[in-house]
Amino acid sequence: MLPIRDLVMHILEAGEPSSPLLILLHGFPELAISWRKIILPLAQSGYHVVAPDQRGYGRTTSILTPTGPIRYEDDLRPFRMLNLVNDIVALAYALGYKSVAAVIGHDFGSAVAAHCALIRPDLFNMSGRHPSSSGWMMHLQPWTLRGLHSFLRGYFHVKSADWGINDPHPLTACAAALATMPHYYIMPLHATMTEVAQQNAPTPEEVSRNAWLPDEELAVYVAEFARTGFQGGLNRYRCLFDKQVSEDLTAFAGKRIDVPAMFLAGRKDWGVYHSPGALDKMQLEACSRMIAEDVVLIEGAGHWVQQEQPEQVIYHLKRFLDRPDLLARQISLFPPLDDSLWRHLWNSNESFREIIFRLELTSQSDPSISIVEARGYNAIAQYEDDHA
Repeated sequence: MLPIRDLVMHILEAGEPSSPLLILLHGFPELAISWRKIILPLAQSGYHVVAPDQRGYGRTTSILTPTGPIRYEDDLRPFRMLNLVNDIVALAYALGYKSVAAVIGHDFGSAVAAHCALIRPDLFNMSGRHPSSSGWMMHLQPWTLRGLHSFLRGYFHVKSADWGINDPHPLTACAAALATMPHYYIMPLHATMTEVAQQNAPTPEEVSRNAWLPDEELAVYVAEFARTGFQGGLNRYRCLFDKQVSEDLTAFAGKRIDVPAMFLAGRKDWGVYHSPGALDKMQLEACSRMIAEDVVLIEGAGHWVQQEQPEQVIYHLKRFLDRPDLLARQISLFPPLDDSLWRHLWNSNESFREIIFRLELTSQSDPSISIVEARGYNAIAQYEDDHA
């Protein structure tokens, strides 16, 4: 645990503190443990690898919310993008570094990583890409651990390569996107995310064949989100629609990411195509030093690429990191966020607004889940030994 700004930040780490630093930023609904399959291999390649539970997640706590889980009514400002970047800057300094070899992000973590590279290219040598109605609460009864396990199992399944219905492909217009994208992007009228996930839940046989997220590993997510709720993660999305909260980023409008950049995604991830033309814009407009060979779609993976196909992710990361011509780098494990799509969802779909604004859980804990409390190489190694 590291004291950082108003936070006590929980991290997983491996490698020598004297080695070049890699920072891994998880997405939603994830935790530092989402990087469990690649932390040690990257450390064994000569890096000091650090994966934090970001603000609002897991075992990272804030003096701003000392009494328990983050609530919907709490101040949004700590979750604005510039403050999230400040957290990662402070993390690097707290670890004793004046330069970060790479910051690698997945899902919303890639947005934080990209802004790290955009705002502080001198520090981050590479960044990863990548009033409410009270009636809404009727759909959100307190969840048991079993109910949360079922929801998360279904949610991880439908966005993975395991769900055979996933057939991502380039789209030419938002109308086409709305017509062909799965329900976890565009939910049916009056449906909740819980219902959508459970309607497409894997069979017991599919769960038994799942090697990338067995039940004992899913239990870590279940225990942590049962204890903390999702509000901390959801507040990041709420900030996207609050101009007063996000206006501090307008100073960077039009600025490009000028450090070398890489983009990795699963070929079965709809996120690559959910905003027509976004991938091309990322290469040609947003990033000045992203070349074609560093845009990689990995077979056999969906949205959770570093968990579904860790060996391929490690291979491409090492290939990129080892290139002698790259002194500064950005890596994304998720496509750039397109504001127009989010705004369309926000304006057209009440269920989407509900899930962004109001998903909270009753506080529960499972003392048998201890891996997220562990810090360091030995803790991760022990976890792998215990679950080999």
